[in-house]
Amino acid sequence: MTTIDSSPDVAGDSAFGRRLAADAAWLTASDHKKIGRLFIGAGLLGLLATILANLLIAIERVDGGSAAFDSDSWTQLIGSQRVGLVFGTALPLAAGLAIAVVPLQLGARALAFPRLAAVGMYMWLGGFILSIVSLVDNGGFGGGNSDMVDLFLAALGLMALGFTAVGVSLVTSVLTTRAPGMTMRRVPFFAFSALVFGIGLVLVMPVLFGAVIYLFVDHRSGAREAFGGNEGIVTWTGWIFTQPTTFLFAIPVLGLFAELVPVTFRKRTPMRGLVFAGLGLVGVSALAAVTQQLRFDVPWRGSQLYIGDGEDATTKLGDVAPWAFFHLLPLLGAAILFLMMLFLAKPTKNEDGESMLPNATGGFLFALFGFGMVFVAMVGSAIEPIVDLGLIGTVFGEASLVYVGYGVALGVLGGIVYWAPKLWGHTLEMKKVAPLALLGVAGTVFAAFPQYIAGFLDQPAGLAYDDGDLQIWNVLVLVGHGLMALAVLGFIGLLIATVVGSDPDAVDDPFGGHTIEWATTSPAPTSNFVDVPTITSAEPMLDLQSANQESARSAS
Repeated sequence: MTTIDSSPDVAGDSAFGRRLAADAAWLTASDHKKIGRLFIGAGLLGLLATILANLLIAIERVDGGSAAFDSDSWTQLIGSQRVGLVFGTALPLAAGLAIAVVPLQLGARALAFPRLAAVGMYMWLGGFILSIVSLVDNGGFGGGNSDMVDLFLAALGLMALGFTAVGVSLVTSVLTTRAPGMTMRRVPFFAFSALVFGIGLVLVMPVLFGAVIYLFVDHRSGAREAFGGNEGIVTWTGWIFTQPTTFLFAIPVLGLFAELVPVTFRKRTPMRGLVFAGLGLVGVSALAAVTQQLRFDVPWRGSQLYIGDGEDATTKLGDVAPWAFFHLLPLLGAAILFLMMLFLAKPTKNEDGESMLPNATGGFLFALFGFGMVFVAMVGSAIEPIVDLGLIGTVFGEASLVYVGYGVALGVLGGIVYWAPKLWGHTLEMKKVAPLALLGVAGTVFAAFPQYIAGFLDQPAGLAYDDGDLQIWNVLVLVGHGLMALAVLGFIGLLIATVVGSDPDAVDDPFGGHTIEWATTSPAPTSNFVDVPTITSAEPMLDLQSANQESARSAS
């Protein structure tokens, strides 16, 4: 037997043997759609675990004067929230959706380096599980268990390597596996956002891995002087859990939003280059990560830029420029996407003089809400570093991270709804999806916005607070996390009920999509397309729809 021959079937004909073989085929698959769905499934479990940690934190804060956890447990609980929102939620969900969908959008038969992407997924999963173990045993940020601190650092390094592998696979796919005729100008918006996301991962994750190596050696050697030992973990790796770095992990959600806007309003996207520029501007957040700075503070006095007491314009410009570059440019990029939506939402009439009604779908609702939550996080992140507002060290920063994590989750749920016909062969009903989208956005707003208010009211980032008026805001935060838990559980239940136990019944193009993945069958075959498509425009399916309508009018 050669190295390319299939191994003999040793599973046997028993039901157990067939089930074991099917599970093994899934776990060792090179089909990007299976790898992506494994990533998404594990990410949804990570999201539920993160919500549980958020609920425990919120319960503790409802009564700011007493605590069920000791100081070490509280520190690790806060660490669990950070790790969960970034490495347990935003990153795996965004990466999973990109891996599952991007080759379909490119007209490719497969993902570039699919085994590398699969290895990256398992490295992330192993690292995430190890990080949970270490956090539970007081080994995370500032942990008191030396062995568990070493384990936590190793877990961070493992996850960084895993996402580096994922980034390499995504970037290579977009650059080298596009169908004939698909130039970079014709790449779908979601695939382009995956390219920016992948480049960001390749830039950021090696930096994190390098910092982890220094911390591990410093802590393991017992010197703990150069990098601060267990207390230095936040100093040297905290930037990966703070804004604007986390905006990098939300870029696929912004790409999904840009993808669904023209589909919803049944129009072509004008000035596609402007949308590409907007997504690229959000990618500037990757450069913020490379600087390894926790914040880009802006010290000034009062409501105007203050120059005095020995300060000059050059000094003030040095304070403002990094803040504007890393906070305002991503915000500008997101604003461009929002303005494009407003432009396309302008009412128009078709050739018959009839008003064109929006093609509202559950996927667009989730994507719109996810985009909105990330946008609010960008606004809050731009405000927080202004020193005179006194928001640094309050719960304000935590609220921005919750907005990003939950916003990415909502957006990815929208991507699951939109591409479910291609991934599972089923269409999730709008009447069942819409209430979950509304519940999810309500939960996110209640979980985060009250903390924005509490931040302005000087509630510290820790557990205790003295002002009794702050309690109501913490109660609302608790309600918000509970609503988000219900939304996620409801969505998972709906997806399972729709997919399991019934044959695929989705049509090939149920939503009037504009991109080439809607030309293949639902669900898509293992090789994605029977014949490799040739692309003649940026929105080939829209061209086909227009041609069919013209033929129908001519025939009548």
